[in-house]
Amino acid sequence: MRAHAPGSVTVMFAPVGDTSLGVSFAISDGVTATVKAADATAVSLDGERTSFEPVEIALGRLGVTADVALESAVPVGRGFGASGAATLGTVLAANEAFGLGRSREELVEVAARAEVEAGTGLSDVYVQEMGGFAYDTGEGRQRVAREDELRYASWGGIATGDVLGDPAAVDRVRDAGNDALAAFDPGMDLPALFDLAWDFAEATDLVTEGVTDRVEGVQAGGGAATMAMVGETVVGVGGDTLPERTRIEPEGAHLL
Repeated sequence: MRAHAPGSVTVMFAPVGDTSLGVSFAISDGVTATVKAADATAVSLDGERTSFEPVEIALGRLGVTADVALESAVPVGRGFGASGAATLGTVLAANEAFGLGRSREELVEVAARAEVEAGTGLSDVYVQEMGGFAYDTGEGRQRVAREDELRYASWGGIATGDVLGDPAAVDRVRDAGNDALAAFDPGMDLPALFDLAWDFAEATDLVTEGVTDRVEGVQAGGGAATMAMVGETVVGVGGDTLPERTRIEPEGAHLL
């Protein structure tokens, strides 16, 4: 059984317990999971056997063992929510493959809890389940089914677990995120949103020199850009200095 989940890019967030508030996009590039029954769980990523902790945790919570083949159209560990997409796609496919009869809401929670336990994410799977432009400023998760084109450049990873495991970093992100979310308006255009998100990113002290150089290059060309949380990835609109293209994906995770 196969399932696909879109990737996601978070441009600002504020940790709250074991989840977060924030602003994110589901993107058209994502992860496809193929699940088959097996005597023991094994995971491969783009044809190579690997350890993928949130997928393994999620299958354990579902009470099944499986061979899981993941195909990713986004870089892993660079702010595209690849681990969340892989885990969400896996639980959707496993539910069908094993006839578990779990509701979609239950499966999303299994994937989300697995991500938190593994330290690989907080709320990516909720965005990937819904699709579109998603945000939560404290009044519940909401979405808009947009399809805007985005441009990006990605060249390095920042371990989400390292950030979430550093109390000082979490405090900085929370403070910066609360300030940014207070100024956020869901009706703002993307250049204004990316400018606000860049102010947030700089306040977190997670920005690397390479990210700064890329963002400033986009701004010099008349565009707007920010850092994807969390990775050495810059996403933006306008200008022509970011080589890769994707778009906001309005459709959430689904069986194939």
